[in-house]
Parts: sequence; C-alpha cells; structure tokens
Amino acid sequence: MYVHKIEKELLCPLEYGLDIFGGKWKSRIICVLAANKIMRYSSIRKELNNITDAVLAAMLKELIQDGITDRYQYDTIPPKVEYSLTKKGESILPILQNICQWSKKHSDKKITKKIAPCITCGQV
Repeated sequence: MYVHKIEKELLCPLEYGLDIFGGKWKSRIICVLAANKIMRYSSIRKELNNITDAVLAAMLKELIQDGITDRYQYDTIPPKVEYSLTKKGESILPILQNICQWSKKHSDKKITKKIAPCITCGQV
C-alpha cells in the first residue's frame, strides 16, 4: 500500500468522510458489500469488473484499516477469505443513498450512458 511522505492533514469532518468513502472505488466496494452481505475477493472483483487486482487489494486494505470492512480468513487449504461491512461501514449507507438521490436529481443531463440501477438506493 502506498504510504504518503507527508501525513494527511484533515481540516474538517467532511475531509475525514471523503477520505474514508470518497473516490471512485471505495463507495462502490461499500455498496457491493452492502448488497451481498458477505463476499469473497473474486466475487467483489467480478461485481466491479473494471478494477485491477492491485487497486482492489489496496482499497480493501484501507477500508479494513479504517474499520469499514471486516476480513475473515478461514484456516483451510486453499485459503478462503471473506469480506463484509462492519457496523461502522453499514452506518455509511444512508449517506451514500443520499448522495445517489442528490446526484440523480442534478446529473440527468450529464449522464451519457445508462447503467443498471444502483444496488444501494435503486437509482437509475
């Protein structure tokens, strides 16, 4: 995982929130885990079909460090690892749903490609 040479300086709670669930992938990972409850790495990767292994692994590590997701490894051969949201992670869902609703209301003219409904809030 990339380590910043200069420590991040968070000046307000919004910056903390955006650091936790902002960006292209973290919110999508949270939504996929919310819809499926418990998932293996390969299933998460299939749901996000255009994410690289390196990016997915890094995002999952960050979400685990921030207490958003849990990682459970079974003592089996081959190894079996599952991911799920923590209570802290589940508490983000209403925020993401509100962002989806706000975005739907204000971005209709900017969306050029129709996608499947959002699995968290059902917005199209």
